[in-house]
Amino acid sequence: MAETITLRDLFRTIKKRLWLIGIITLIAAIISSVLSFFILTPTYEVKTQLLVNQAKSEQQLYNSGEVETNIQLINTYNVIIKSPAILEKVKSELNLDMSVEELNEKIEVTSAKDTQVVEVLVTDESPYVAAKIANKTAQVFKSKVSKIMNIDNVSILAPAEVKENISPVSPNPPLYIGIGIVLGLIVGLGVVFLVEQLDNTIKTEDDIERLLELPIMGIVAPISDTNLSTSRRAHSSSRQRVRGESIGSQK
Repeated sequence: MAETITLRDLFRTIKKRLWLIGIITLIAAIISSVLSFFILTPTYEVKTQLLVNQAKSEQQLYNSGEVETNIQLINTYNVIIKSPAILEKVKSELNLDMSVEELNEKIEVTSAKDTQVVEVLVTDESPYVAAKIANKTAQVFKSKVSKIMNIDNVSILAPAEVKENISPVSPNPPLYIGIGIVLGLIVGLGVVFLVEQLDNTIKTEDDIERLLELPIMGIVAPISDTNLSTSRRAHSSSRQRVRGESIGSQK
């Protein structure tokens, strides 16, 4: 007969081994804390902003269609900024000890919707190195794009700067610790239910009824050493009294 596990059984199992869940969760939180504060290397993020805009003469009026064209060019510029033609020159001029592929992974190019502003975000273990890479990438792209696209419509809007008391973007200790606690709870619950399923020993009257599917007729109460000694003395006194009465009756 298949065994049915009720919600009450689940709560009873969790309550019985709540200490084990707590220990596993605590260990997971400690491991995530050690990783966040002592093992993982912090990385910083800085950015520079570029403005994509066609050069206009003093008599030229604002043209909304031209703005739309500039916005469409941004997607092309996003690819060009991270191309080997740009990154090779950045790597060479900064004497970076990394490959172009590694440099590419450090750079992210984004643009706000319906704007002509392109942001070049750079992450690195040193915020100053990240700022140098961001600014140099913007400068090289600005000088190269006029030759690649035969247009001069890029200007540096805001160069990258390292702010005072800059905080790393990774790792995020509160987030890592929170994830560790959640994982610890999940693993702890899994271990508890696994141990419960593998434990075939009989501990309570309910276990007997569940396994044998028979009602319990009686229970033998546990006898302590003190009660056993008292019972033996009482039994010995009773035997001596009966023996004395038997001898007296024979006389």
